[in-house]
Amino acid sequence: VRALQSADIILHDDLVSAGVLDMARREARKIAVGKRCDGPSCQQKSISALIVEHARAGSHVVRLKGGDPGIFGRLDEELDEARLAGFVPEIVPGISTAQGAAASLGFSLTRRNFSNRLQFVTGHGADGGLPAHLDMDALADPAATTCIYMGRKTLSALSAALLARGLD
Repeated sequence: VRALQSADIILHDDLVSAGVLDMARREARKIAVGKRCDGPSCQQKSISALIVEHARAGSHVVRLKGGDPGIFGRLDEELDEARLAGFVPEIVPGISTAQGAAASLGFSLTRRNFSNRLQFVTGHGADGGLPAHLDMDALADPAATTCIYMGRKTLSALSAALLARGLD
């Protein structure tokens, strides 16, 4: 909230709710820079350029992402560009989508004597398909809780691969 209240410019993802944006000060300029695999999206280079451009102009810039910015959020690319331009970014971590979803459903992501590992994977490769580098045997481990991010379009292929490895 403090970051939003001090921001001049807020570059936000599509997944950020209106209620969160309402916490910003009224005078802050809000710019949507979200990415959608099924619609118009802001290019990553453009987002990084906007961060640097507004910071160079003397604005206090907040790059607002839904959930935890360090989980499949291209955080490193944005940090690298800001640092190359001479800025020292501050990261304000959020609650991961997996943590928020589990809490809203009323269960934990790990459970003693049942789930001894938690794994976060992306279901969306650079080509839009199921990433070839996924370790399907690890994903099918019944002692692991697997959280799949961005897997809507590849869900049927992923499900088939996991079923073939014995995961119910």
